Amino acid sequence: MAIDPLTIIMLVVLAVLVFFMFRNSRKRKAQAEELQSKVAVGAEVMTNFGLYGTILEMDDEENQVLVETTPGTVLRVHRQTVTRVVTPSPLAPLEESLDHDVDGAPAYGERIDETTADAPTAGEPTVSKTEKKDDE
Repeated sequence: MAIDPLTIIMLVVLAVLVFFMFRNSRKRKAQAEELQSKVAVGAEVMTNFGLYGTILEMDDEENQVLVETTPGTVLRVHRQTVTRVVTPSPLAPLEESLDHDVDGAPAYGERIDETTADAPTAGEPTVSKTEKKDDE
């Protein structure tokens, strides 16, 4: 019985797909275990619906977590809705402190003070807006 090359190629492709399927499954399982190890009382977390808060209490029997979003606002959510433990980025305060681009242009949507916008550049004559022309 002769084996067709097309059959061999199909079996190889099937074996590769099965390999990647098991590999991805193990990766997802490892990521879920890592997340559950980081989830603890006092951790700042984000839920799968985009809510940020701090964990106050965890109930393993009921699979529930109490999350405080703002002072005095406590929400009870399912433990699996916690998708990420938030760690503050060290670069975030630096980016917020920059008001202008490197070349001095204002950031998108930033208002420019009229005093700086109306300031004459070098070589331009200064004209006061309050002066009246002689022909008026």
